[in-house]
Amino acid sequence: MENHSILEIAILEMGRMKKGVPFSPSDVVRWIYPQDWRYFMSEVRVAMMNLYKNGNILLTQKGIPVKYGEEFEEEVQITLIHKTN
Repeated sequence: MENHSILEIAILEMGRMKKGVPFSPSDVVRWIYPQDWRYFMSEVRVAMMNLYKNGNILLTQKGIPVKYGEEFEEEVQITLIHKTN
């Protein structure tokens, strides 16, 4: 069983709710922390990169997949990857 942070769980849940529609990392923290979301942007980026590294999400920029380890701008979008066993 994987151990996920609350922000990783929120990213996965937002991905499930969005049903394949990309969303931004700021959408996640605005949803969880509506008053203080700006303070959690660095943490959500860490959570996002953990999920990306593990193959749970896809990151795109202007519709083009971002390669892991590549630098990217803030305009990255998240899409949940549905894994089949």
